[in-house]
This record gives sequence, C-alpha cells and structure tokens, in this order.
Amino acid sequence: MEMKRPHVVCIPFPTQGHINPMMQIAILLHKRGFLISFVNTDYSHQRLVRSGGLDSLECMDGFRFMTISDGLSPSSGAVLEEPKVFLDAMKENCVASFRKLLRELHHSPDGHRVTCIVSDSFMTFTLKVAEEVGIPEMIFCPMGACGFMVIAQYGELMRRGLTPLKDESYINNVYLDTTIDWIPGMRAIRLRDLGSLVQSTDADDFALKFVADEAQNTLKASVIIFNTFDDLEHEVLHAIRAVFPPRIYSIGPLSRQCRLTSDHRMKSVKSSLWKEERECLKWLDSFEAASVIYVNFGSTTVITEQQLMEFGWGIANSNYPFMWVIRSDLLMGGHAKLPQDFLDEIEGRGMLVSWCPQEEVLAHPSISFFLTHCGWNSTLESLSFGVPMLCWPFFFDQQTNCYYACNEWEVGVEIGKNAQRDEISSFFKELMEGEKGKEMREKALKWKECAELSINEGGSSHTNLELLINELAQLKEN
Repeated sequence: MEMKRPHVVCIPFPTQGHINPMMQIAILLHKRGFLISFVNTDYSHQRLVRSGGLDSLECMDGFRFMTISDGLSPSSGAVLEEPKVFLDAMKENCVASFRKLLRELHHSPDGHRVTCIVSDSFMTFTLKVAEEVGIPEMIFCPMGACGFMVIAQYGELMRRGLTPLKDESYINNVYLDTTIDWIPGMRAIRLRDLGSLVQSTDADDFALKFVADEAQNTLKASVIIFNTFDDLEHEVLHAIRAVFPPRIYSIGPLSRQCRLTSDHRMKSVKSSLWKEERECLKWLDSFEAASVIYVNFGSTTVITEQQLMEFGWGIANSNYPFMWVIRSDLLMGGHAKLPQDFLDEIEGRGMLVSWCPQEEVLAHPSISFFLTHCGWNSTLESLSFGVPMLCWPFFFDQQTNCYYACNEWEVGVEIGKNAQRDEISSFFKELMEGEKGKEMREKALKWKECAELSINEGGSSHTNLELLINELAQLKEN
C-alpha cells in the first residue's frame, strides 16, 4: 500500500514580498517529503505564469499550484495605489473560494488529506475556514519579528491616541520623534520608526485597522513561523515568546536555507512576478570585488519623476559602477524613462534592468552596497550575504527595518525622504571610501557569519526547522 505523504497547503498574500518566502517554506517542506499545494490568487497566479516563475516547479512530483478567486481584474492588484479596493476584494472573494478548494483537497480521490495549512499573516480569514473544515493551521509572518511586534501594538497606539495623527502638521513637526518606550523587547523607539501607517491622518484609515486586526488574528494561531534568526532579533523574539501564546519558530534566513539543498531543481526555483534579466550577472562578472552599487526599491515602492531624477543623477555623479532595478511600474502614474544625457553619462558603468535575481546579485562578490527600500526580504537577504545598506524606507514596516539596520545591527545609513542628488552622491562616496563604510562592511560580514551559523546543523534556525517539521509530521500521525 502506498504511504500517504503529509500534505501542507501554503497560501501567501498576493504580493511579491509575501510569495517569495512562502515559496521558500514550501520548498523546504517538499524537500522533506511533504506534498505541497501552493495556493495563489487568480491575479498573482497569472502574473507568475507570464513571468515564467512557475516553470521550474511544474514538473516536480508532489508540488502543485492551485488558485482561488480574488475578484480582481487583470489591471488591478495595486495594493499601494488602492489598498481598500484591493483588500476588500480579497476579503469578499477569497473566503468562499478557499473554503471550496480546501474541502476538495481534504477529500481528494488520491487520499492525501490535508495535514496542515500554512497561511500568510495577512490572510487570517483562513483560520476560520480551517476550523470549519477541521484542519490545523500555522501562520507564517513574512516580516521581521521587530516589524510584527510593532503592528501587534497598533491597537494600543490607537487606544492611546498616538495614531492616526490629528492633522498633517504632525507629520512635519517633532511629534513623530515621540519616544515609545513600552513595547516589549524594544528599546526606546520613535513613533516615526513604527511604520508608515501610523503617520496616517485619516481617523478611519482602512489599512491601519486592517493590519491591526490581522496582527491580533495572527496571535490566535497555535504557531507563528518567522523568517529571521535568533541572534539577529533575540530581544524581540524573546518578548514575543514571553508575551504572546503561540509557539514561535524562527527558521530564517529562508533564502539561505534553500541554498543548502543539493537538489539542483530547487536551487533554481523562481517565484517572481516579473521576468528576470539574468544577463546582469555576467555584467557584474566584469567588475572588481566590492566595487558595484546595487539599487532596488522592491516590488511595490512607487516614486515621483523628481525622485527618479534625483536618485539617478545622485548615483551617476558618484562615479561608481552601479546596477539599478527600475520596474515598469516604479514611477507614480507613468512609465519610468530616463533621459538620453543620463544614459550617455552612465554608459559602461551603469546597468538598468526591469527585474533581477536579487539573491544571486547580493551574493555576487562585485556588490559593495545596497540602496534599498528596507523591505524585510531585502533587508534579511542583504544581511545574509554581508552587504551593508543605504536605506530609503517607503512603506509599512520598512521604517522599522531601517531603524534596526541603522541603530541595532549597524549595517545601514538612512537617507532622507526628500534627498537631493548631491546628498545621495556624497552618501555613496562616504560609504565606498570612508571609515563609516568600512565599519559597516565589517559589521555586515559578521551578520553574514551569524546567519550561516544559524542554518547549519546545531544552529538555532536549523534546530527550529527540525522542530517545526517534527510537529507537522505528528499532525499527520494524529
């Protein structure tokens, strides 16, 4: 008789920064013999198909893709441009569709009943559905422990009247420098470092309340999985374990965990919503070690034309080689296009791509610094590969990640929201040639070593991953 494999249903929130780490968890579980049903919404699934992001997995035994309806048209899905429309569509359409799919999977003709659901911490409607169908569920938090601890306090911040702000004058005065000294596991941190949502002036801000509710729902789960490692966020992780009831497994950096596998197919797995331009890796081969600046503002940041030009000329005027990821939708309200005089100026020392294999870029020896928006995946990958950061946080938890990168981990320098080209150029010259840059590179290499130790046998993340897999295996037996 065929042995029934444990069957895990993975369901990420439908944006790039959430799909990637959930895919990495799915790959690690599949490697250990689990049957994986990876559930995307219609919108993100179609984008993955168009980008070729699923090609490397479609032929793998026991790894299958499913979709649920999100009610979004092909032209929608811009979570930052229309967050209420996006999130409303998710809440209204996904519940019934997921319930139907889950029941079908749980009573599949092949007999592989669902062992457990691993759901994104922004898809907590799945908790109720899982309870209805009688299936255990774990929550995966795709942000850092510091970012999660902050959003877990959003309800308290609102009760204390600290957010939303009374009016726009509070954004530009010293109010945002108010010290918050009561968050468990965090030293005194400023209000401005608690994410962009707390700077809202809308008394009924939909996104703020949505995130606050999702954090509280996450805390109802029996298990929360974090893409981090204990040495990096030990104080916050200790506080989460002490204050909140769920069991906590910190198993990151997931990108490094996946690179340990000996399966070539798994190493080449992609889950990108954009088609990657891999020729950039050959271009990087032509440069000396630690000589190239890497610039990428992530998958959701949008900038103005003025900001595009200031960054462009600031980077170009520094006279260092650079690689800049400019998404087709990076520019607010239009397609990002740089003038010919700029392209002439950077010829031979600047490469512009629409998307790239970021982990491979950060692992490349020619990369010296990373100009980043401080999304959690980018922050953790940068630390994991020993690359210090110039930080320009834009949205959500990025301000918190920036604070930690600059103040706790000492691998980052924050650049002002309205930085001008001369300032940007000066930052790069100081980081590439000055004492500050040297100190940051040394710190970053130490964190790289810590990350490697955590995923090796006996390390905290390796141990936690084994405990998580054992718990999932016991669910199958029960």
